[in-house]
Amino acid sequence: MEFVNQLSRDQLLRRKIPREEDSRGQYFRDTTAIIHSYPFRRLKHKTQVFFSPKNDHICTRIEHVMHVASIAAAICRGLDLDADLAWAIGLGHDLGHTPFGHVGEQIIDELKAEYGGFIHELYSLRVVDHLANYGKGMNLTYAVRDGIVNHCGEKFEQSILPDFREKNLNDIHARDQYPSTWEGAVVRMADKVAYLGRDVEDAVQLKLIRKESIPDEVRRILGISNSEIINTLVTDVIAYSKREGAIGFSDTVFQAMRTLKEFNYKNIYLHPLLANYHRYFERTLRVLYTYLVEIFGLYGFDQEKYQTEQNVVAVRYGDYVCKMRTFYQDHDRSFDQMPFDYLAGMTDGYALDCASEIMIPKKMEHEFDSFLLGN
Repeated sequence: MEFVNQLSRDQLLRRKIPREEDSRGQYFRDTTAIIHSYPFRRLKHKTQVFFSPKNDHICTRIEHVMHVASIAAAICRGLDLDADLAWAIGLGHDLGHTPFGHVGEQIIDELKAEYGGFIHELYSLRVVDHLANYGKGMNLTYAVRDGIVNHCGEKFEQSILPDFREKNLNDIHARDQYPSTWEGAVVRMADKVAYLGRDVEDAVQLKLIRKESIPDEVRRILGISNSEIINTLVTDVIAYSKREGAIGFSDTVFQAMRTLKEFNYKNIYLHPLLANYHRYFERTLRVLYTYLVEIFGLYGFDQEKYQTEQNVVAVRYGDYVCKMRTFYQDHDRSFDQMPFDYLAGMTDGYALDCASEIMIPKKMEHEFDSFLLGN
């Protein structure tokens, strides 16, 4: 089976601002643009599943996107597809993820309900198209942008085919579209391959589960370690795709994947330990959102006035709103989304530090210390 994309090369490589091709190739050029961006760097301090900032062995969001990219590239090599395109989509697919993982996404979605809600796939496109580089975006190719916005790894299809239409990506408002390329379809499947086994591995590391509790069906068909599970799934998806002409998994392997997914939800994602953290994350993000709206209402685009708050988050937010003013005026024609953009871009630690700072400013602490020492 030969996998050929139906859109023309010109369509797939189209950028908002045309660029001359260099020795890197167009898709690898997109990869470098993503890697050198601030949103990508911040992924190393964002939760994947487990909020565990002092445990270096627990998967963070930046590790996840690298896992997805490498798995997708391996599958593409097995199917004689463009590994550079898959690599770029994989590295960029979660640039729109919030602090505190999917819990953070749910909280921001609730906060943003009256403005259309929040979907990280759509926000990832917003990041690469507009928010990166202070409103200029990354100027990525259509094929990479399409793969990013349509990567949804939470839907558990057994197999998928690309939607070979050239879409207006800005008209996508839900998780109801498929990528325009075979490589995009591969990344969408690689997302599942990357997180299923790794989440089990992290849960064992944190002693939330024991390896012995993994269902027999999963152990027998997929394996017990993350490396075994990845090897089984990658091998299966290559063989199935060559045989069936669609990117997917065999019946036996897919059923074992569903069993593992159900096991993970019951024993990991809904574990009481994670639920206990959720309350703190919600308080943190709600406090920050209220504060950002309040200070913008008070100070608008007068950057100096943000300094009167005497905390770092106000000063940095004042800098952000002034630098991004033209973008929101010209593109959004509104500033309603500004606090959500800023919140979603935060790392876990920065969000927690900001919430702590606005509740008990450091200046107040110093003044109390000085008062006590003076008496």
